[in-house]
Amino acid sequence: MPKLNFGLLSITLAATTWGSIGVAVAVLYDLTPTTPLSVSFWRLALSAPVLLLLSRCFVGPNFWRVATRDRLPLLIMGVAFAAYQVCYFAAIPHIGVAAAVLVNICSAPIFAAGLSGVFLGERLTWAVGLALAGAVTGAVLLVGQSPEAAIPSALLLGGALALGAGLSYALVALTARMTAARYHPIQPVTLAFTLSAVLLLPLALGAGLDTTYSAAGWGILLYLGVVPTAVGYGLYVFGLRTVTATVSTIFALLEPLISTLLAVTVLRERLSPGGVWGGALLLGSVAFLYWRQAAAKAAASGG
Repeated sequence: MPKLNFGLLSITLAATTWGSIGVAVAVLYDLTPTTPLSVSFWRLALSAPVLLLLSRCFVGPNFWRVATRDRLPLLIMGVAFAAYQVCYFAAIPHIGVAAAVLVNICSAPIFAAGLSGVFLGERLTWAVGLALAGAVTGAVLLVGQSPEAAIPSALLLGGALALGAGLSYALVALTARMTAARYHPIQPVTLAFTLSAVLLLPLALGAGLDTTYSAAGWGILLYLGVVPTAVGYGLYVFGLRTVTATVSTIFALLEPLISTLLAVTVLRERLSPGGVWGGALLLGSVAFLYWRQAAAKAAASGG
């Protein structure tokens, strides 16, 4: 019987925390008028002190020191995550939330597969390819059933921005995979995401940074900074120590499934029959990939 794959379980937990973002932001929008760029900045800015404290505790006073060969990947990770925030939230006004999520989350593993093959030499096996096709199809059915997925006249710009978000996310996965084995999981996340907050600050200030949130609003922002950002990405990078970048982005497709389930249970949104079949296909594809990866690991270790 295959042993537990803690790398995949870690990434699954990360995707579960990310799935709560949509509901949390929806509740925040109900509480107070704000902008996506302000939410993105505060999410990263509030995560930075938590990440810095955790790095100081778990890594030590020299947590900011990295090998010369890893400085460029960490710089790319920070820039890519900032670009992901901007592209994703900028795509929403043009093509809607559902379509932006669809293009972004489904293009990321495809970009990751190509980039990983070129830069990391990671081979796309038939099992990973089959799971990728099933998971992407399931995500299309799950998200594409939303009535907000109607295509407006700004499809080209919105689609390009959403693809930019997918590429940026793939770059985060690729660079995290490149550095994960040499550092404590929290260390690259701390350095890269603190840089992302610094990069987003002038953009947020230029667009009119919101600071007049209620106590409940600041609580939601703190949750976004700590749980799906600091904790979620720490778990994600931990998983990347033993999981390829392509497989990690396939498991990250659980995010829209968790988000949909929370929307149905918390916000009382309705899920169409096509969405139910999509969720089942997505979950089945991820379960199949987990079984294949766990079985391969057990065989390699002689278990």
